[in-house]
Amino acid sequence: MAQNLADLFEHAVDAVADRLAVIDGDTRYTYGQLESRANRWGRLLADRGVRRGDHVGVHMHNDIDALAVFLAAYKIRAVPVNVNYRYRPDEAAHIYSDAGLVAVATQRAWAEVADEAATLAGAIRPTVIVTGPDLDEHLLGYSADREPVDRSDDDLFLLYTGGTTGAPKGVMWRQSDMWRVLGGGIDFYSGEPLPDEWAQSARAAENADGMRFLMLPPLIHVSGLMPTLGALFSGNTVILQARFDASRVWRVVDRCRPNILVITGDAMGRPLIDELVARADAGDPVDTSSLLAVSSGAALFSPALKARLLELVPSVAISDSIGSSETGFGGIRVYSAADTGFVTADHAGGPRVPAGRGATVIDDDGTPLTGPGEGWFAKTGHLPIGYHGDAVKTAAIFREHEGVRMVVSGDRARLESDGAITLLGRGSQVVNTGGEKVFAEEVEGVLKSHPSVGDATVLGVPDDRYGHRVAAVVAARGPIDLDVVAAHLRTTLAGYKVPRVWWLVDDIRRTPSGKPDYRWAQSVSTSQNPARDDRGE
Repeated sequence: MAQNLADLFEHAVDAVADRLAVIDGDTRYTYGQLESRANRWGRLLADRGVRRGDHVGVHMHNDIDALAVFLAAYKIRAVPVNVNYRYRPDEAAHIYSDAGLVAVATQRAWAEVADEAATLAGAIRPTVIVTGPDLDEHLLGYSADREPVDRSDDDLFLLYTGGTTGAPKGVMWRQSDMWRVLGGGIDFYSGEPLPDEWAQSARAAENADGMRFLMLPPLIHVSGLMPTLGALFSGNTVILQARFDASRVWRVVDRCRPNILVITGDAMGRPLIDELVARADAGDPVDTSSLLAVSSGAALFSPALKARLLELVPSVAISDSIGSSETGFGGIRVYSAADTGFVTADHAGGPRVPAGRGATVIDDDGTPLTGPGEGWFAKTGHLPIGYHGDAVKTAAIFREHEGVRMVVSGDRARLESDGAITLLGRGSQVVNTGGEKVFAEEVEGVLKSHPSVGDATVLGVPDDRYGHRVAAVVAARGPIDLDVVAAHLRTTLAGYKVPRVWWLVDDIRRTPSGKPDYRWAQSVSTSQNPARDDRGE
């Protein structure tokens, strides 16, 4: 049989059908019940005209039906396509049209947006299916039995990027390759591939209960979908949250006793830490004794916040991984309360991970660095096919060097003397100020280590003398003195990296996965008066 996502899920069902698979509020589904729901959804999609290879939009926040739609599409060999539920109709219509959606599943909260987007999508209007009590009753009319399907390693996995710096692009993967890089098909820590498609379900059968994963990232982002599928392939229990709310998360920890908390960097880490402290100060501390690990990916998790979380919950390990829609898993580092010195060391860039597993740093000519130096992060091994419908952009980042295919996603990185790789930031977000390069993520990390800064996005703004100056859009946690914040930055960063222009906002706009929306930050810089402008100095 194939290394196919639907097959891998079915293997787990066969191994642990009566085990709890999903918790969604007060609703709980066993593996057998989740498969029944997915089978009914598969027949509904087929009844609405979805055939093998057709693209089905999943325009949904996290719930059991969102997960069932992904599984249903894989089962009938259709291609589920993630759609950001925060999009306006014209933004969603771009995905609907670009992906050529035949049908779209959505919830009542997003039904009007989905309906308008379907109308705007073009000549072929996708069918919009809205969940709710009426659909629940309709689904019961379909068989819940599994239909045998001969699937392939080559069945498509199509993932649209967040579009934080440009229009979202569809990244095409073979399902077998996606399983290897993000579904548990290669051990994240040892780098060893699993022997076959049965290994995860066999392990599930051997473990009495499995682990509980509290999954906070959205399923419509790879940082939520693939950890969820990987957890299910191994017979674990996934706890879903419709939207991120820090106080609710800790109540769920109290009630459901998860072992693994999956987050996306500072956007979730900061509010969770603040709420943890607030609960303790109020005499109602969170019982974190069930937590073994906090797993972060997809967005910057600042060293200072990692250290603070380890101070508050010293029994957990924190894993911080790098990767993208185009590279898949790129590396991981694990932190514990016993670690010392990583806060200062890691201020020099983003996550620092061991090299290997296909991860490398190359120069501008595509040659891998053999010693310490700065270049472009590149990945070999299991890679995407390319961008959907865009041969030009595919050729730009998928390259060959001495017969080896690699993806160069646009992230700058530094190869360290010990062979580790430090991710510096997106090349597109480098601010060139007077010939000096400043990485937005580096400045953001130090900014957010100051107690008066709740969140921040760093960007470049035009400057007659230097070409660009570093600027910051900041959401404060209360009263803020920008002189004090700037002085804090100068204790760690070179002077040219300290923002010269500042905007204060109530909230920093991010994608559902927690990534900064740099297009929004640019719009703030052109539409609002700054709180402070030192470009004349």
